[in-house]
Amino acid sequence: MRKLILILLALLPFMAIAKDRPNILLICIDDLRPELKCFGVDYIHSPNIDKLASQGRAFHRHYVQAPTCGASRYTLLTGTYGPADNGALFRRTEAMKGKSFPAWFRKHGYTTVSVGKVSHHPGGRGGPDWDDDAKPEMPGAWNRHLLPAGSWQHPRGVMHGLANGEIRKNAKDMDVFQAFDGPDTSYPDGLITDEALKQMGGLAKGGKPFFLAVGIIRPHLPFGAPAKYMKPYREAKLPTTSHPKKPEGKTTWHGSGEFMKYNRWKRNPNTDAEFAIEVRKHYAACVTYADAMVGRLLARLDELKLRENTIIVLWGDHGWHLGEHAIWGKHALFEESLRSPLIISHSGLANPGKATRAMVETLDIFPTICELTGLKTPAGLNGQSLVPILKNPTAKGHSAFAYKRGVQTIRTDTRRLIAHKSGQMELYDHTSSAGETKNLAEAQPEKVAALLKQLRARLPQ
Repeated sequence: MRKLILILLALLPFMAIAKDRPNILLICIDDLRPELKCFGVDYIHSPNIDKLASQGRAFHRHYVQAPTCGASRYTLLTGTYGPADNGALFRRTEAMKGKSFPAWFRKHGYTTVSVGKVSHHPGGRGGPDWDDDAKPEMPGAWNRHLLPAGSWQHPRGVMHGLANGEIRKNAKDMDVFQAFDGPDTSYPDGLITDEALKQMGGLAKGGKPFFLAVGIIRPHLPFGAPAKYMKPYREAKLPTTSHPKKPEGKTTWHGSGEFMKYNRWKRNPNTDAEFAIEVRKHYAACVTYADAMVGRLLARLDELKLRENTIIVLWGDHGWHLGEHAIWGKHALFEESLRSPLIISHSGLANPGKATRAMVETLDIFPTICELTGLKTPAGLNGQSLVPILKNPTAKGHSAFAYKRGVQTIRTDTRRLIAHKSGQMELYDHTSSAGETKNLAEAQPEKVAALLKQLRARLPQ
């Protein structure tokens, strides 16, 4: 008994400090390229995210470390470089105990709750249907890791679910896009948001700071959303697609296999302009649906009077090609795959609403939130705090690094180098209108050498 009392007395100062720390609301949106009005895409209806950007700092040149869900979320949730595939978190399960982003905050007095797709699998578990409690993606990270499956039966069903419980058995039998005339809960993100609102209400009464992570699945394939979110786009005129041709030579181009699996109509958006526009409009509808879910989360935060004491991070896990380079998907190391939205909002932010052009990475989020909450940053992180840019939107950023199997890239203010394991190089000049279509590697070997040296010094080989 005496030993227990001594332990409690030792913890009292820590508990008092923890209670005064700000809450964290992390909103992860799957496959969200910067297809938002606040990022300059005028035809998109994204009023809730736009409002958040007007109250926070939008990072217009934020880059992920990998163009696939699991590997990108690995870097967000660990603050370190890692494997390049979707199994990244599972393969590092033991090493992550107590060392992940949420686990660090849980260790320091936060209640940590995840709802939806935050790690790679919605609900954060493995097994045939992704619901095996014995196979967590992130052991020790969450007090609760939740996924309301509803009529989709299990997390695997939720991940690629269409309206009213339709589950992917074989993608070729599903529609690549859909607009069902029903409520938000006709699709899984409605249920995810309902549960997140419920959790937020409970956390508000918990007496401890919270780390609430909410993973919204749309606009991930298939592009299904309630029909009301498609209405703004029925008659909309969309801008032309930039650089729509397949690149020549050795590149990270791919044949859009994930997209084409769903395409039971056997139509190719690279040769069928009408179909390409329909796909783009349904992607936009999914963005507006996701935006509506963000709006509900932020409204609940305000209803509970938590906004002033909550740091909000909205993050897209990677980009997505809508026909650029003749790609309909991700999994490439081009700009469209690696650039995604990042918005950070907190009370006391200098110049709220002022976007920044500073180049930053997903790896930077973990150390940034540590500094904003007054927590010590754990050793071994690969990113750097963005607090200087939150204080001054004109502050400088840094080069961005990314990878997929056998290929690595560095993006500077003006150039992108892509280095293949075979020794072949791609060098693109972003001050030119040609962008990532004209490979200058052979013409500029000195620039290749300089960028390759930076790349090798930064990324593990």
